[in-house]
Amino acid sequence: MDDIDRQLLGLLRDDARTSVATLARKLRVARGTVQNRLARLESDGTIVGYTVRLRPQEEAQRIRALTLVAVEGNRTDEVIRALRGDPAVTALHTTNGRWDIVAELRADSLEAFDRVLGRIRLIEGISNTETSLLLSTHKL
Repeated sequence: MDDIDRQLLGLLRDDARTSVATLARKLRVARGTVQNRLARLESDGTIVGYTVRLRPQEEAQRIRALTLVAVEGNRTDEVIRALRGDPAVTALHTTNGRWDIVAELRADSLEAFDRVLGRIRLIEGISNTETSLLLSTHKL
């Protein structure tokens, strides 16, 4: 990956629907170069998809949080299976260090969020959790 690839990825992060012609103009390369680079980045798995980002007000004031999870013994797979079954869990990440899993959570209200945390606390194999509400997000 070179500087043009990194610039191309940066432009796509800003707006994944930018036309190839516009990308080529901004990068000062030929359209064919952009098309070839996109095809390569897609085929080698660097680009795995394109998505839509909604304005925060379109997400109905959803509560978002990160929950750090410590797992008892060697029960990580069991805990992950249990967390995957909860509709409020939007992503799971295994980590090293003090915490074994980071869970991204969403709920429609604080009351619903409280219920989510209650369910998580009941999962066998979890020894400790720490949750932080996400207050704002800044674009990369």
